[in-house]
Amino acid sequence: MSAPIRFLFRGQPVAVPADTPTRTVLQWLREDRQACGTKEGCAEGDCGACTVLVAELPETLPEGSQAVRSAGLALRPVNACIRFLPSLHGKALLTVEDLAGGAPSDTSTLHPAQQALVDCHGAQCGFCTPGFVMTLAAVHEAHQAHQDSNPTACAPGRGALADALAGNLCRCTGYRPILDAAQQMLAQTGPRLPLAGLRDQLLALQAAPAPSVEGLVHVPRDLASLARLRADKPEARLVAGATDVGLWVTKQMRPLGELIFLGDVAELRRIEATATALRIGAAVTLEDAWAALVARWPALHEMHRRFAGPPVRHAGTLVGNLANGSPIGDGPPVLIALGAELLLRRGEAQRRLPLQDFYLDYMKNALQPGEFVEAVEVPLQTLGASWVAQAHKISKRLDCDISAVSAGFALRLEGERVAEARLAYGGMAATVRRATGAEAALVGQPWTEATLRAAQAALARDFTPLSDLRASADYRHATAAALLERLWLSTRPHDPVPLEQLRVDLRTPA
Repeated sequence: MSAPIRFLFRGQPVAVPADTPTRTVLQWLREDRQACGTKEGCAEGDCGACTVLVAELPETLPEGSQAVRSAGLALRPVNACIRFLPSLHGKALLTVEDLAGGAPSDTSTLHPAQQALVDCHGAQCGFCTPGFVMTLAAVHEAHQAHQDSNPTACAPGRGALADALAGNLCRCTGYRPILDAAQQMLAQTGPRLPLAGLRDQLLALQAAPAPSVEGLVHVPRDLASLARLRADKPEARLVAGATDVGLWVTKQMRPLGELIFLGDVAELRRIEATATALRIGAAVTLEDAWAALVARWPALHEMHRRFAGPPVRHAGTLVGNLANGSPIGDGPPVLIALGAELLLRRGEAQRRLPLQDFYLDYMKNALQPGEFVEAVEVPLQTLGASWVAQAHKISKRLDCDISAVSAGFALRLEGERVAEARLAYGGMAATVRRATGAEAALVGQPWTEATLRAAQAALARDFTPLSDLRASADYRHATAAALLERLWLSTRPHDPVPLEQLRVDLRTPA
């Protein structure tokens, strides 16, 4: 028995067989529908030339979701090149062809994003332009929807617009006119996204059976079904946002075998706060998860801002980033420093495991056969005046780059002494690990420069990093020590330096 993938395209329902579950949205658009406005650039989610918008019903999203809310829908920009077709089930797909007067041949009424790019000469060679248009269209829709409820709402500034475009790469270095166009676009009310009627159609799609092909693809819709399925099929591949495994298909041509998609499990899409912890489900997007973390620990804003680009953050999941286990992952150092635990499930059984104990060796974790990560829980004990939490990312590029070194710090001071310290680093070993020697050199000591130097000396013994294309071992040692010094300078009892002054940001926020 099998059931097709059902979604809306050009405002009409379509049904696509689920027998090729790793076929990407980009391949389907260009090969099956000849919708060639969506471009293939990198095929790995870095350049944004393939950016499309996915609209869904917002009822299952967590409170505070960062998806654009408009016309009773939640919209997200995503990369079509690594988005598998089953993830579109029950949603609506919008591409650049949906904008120009409703048809590719009708340019009489351009979307404000398109018109502004024309007026400001924001298209250089033009290859990346459709991706920029779709990102800008989402920004425009968000601003107009905000103004619908608050007419005096201010438009995003140039820095915020640059952040929104961080997932779109212009190889012609045409960023100045593109940002000029973005600012001009926001002053235009013009035609908006063609969203009318989509909500009612999506509601009708909810009754359709989930796509499936026995022995190939499964899309469970509740946690109990997922648990049974995972226990029965421990070798099946779990897929959430596919921002990592998508590259296994597009770059390595790897067969993924039997797949279980997590995106429709309502219980996994929740963010819940209790008196003691923040719980983030396994299908919560990176964008929503980081926003929830930053709301409680504002110093994590820089890591949120620089964690990939918006199309990746709106597709990938935080738990996926943790479960991946990459030694250079940016999420694990932060959450290990905050004392996070994983909630693991196998069938009806649950267990908790500190995140720092989840990583056993390079790309090897503590999951048992048939077990999966249900959620990550971050204790709220690190909130308060006595605690300081920081996150740092050092990479060759400001946007969309893999870290050479990343770090998460949590420090509790009692007066001028260090009462507790958790220092976690990525890029320094085969797994993300705590710097236990440096922590021991800090705890119980006065928070002075002499204590800092002792901790830096211990830090040099904590790790033996590799040299690779991103950084040499010496650079990593020096950088790890410098980040620890940044922590001291910004938190020392006497004459602390604001953290913002210790960072170099090449992007002008004006």
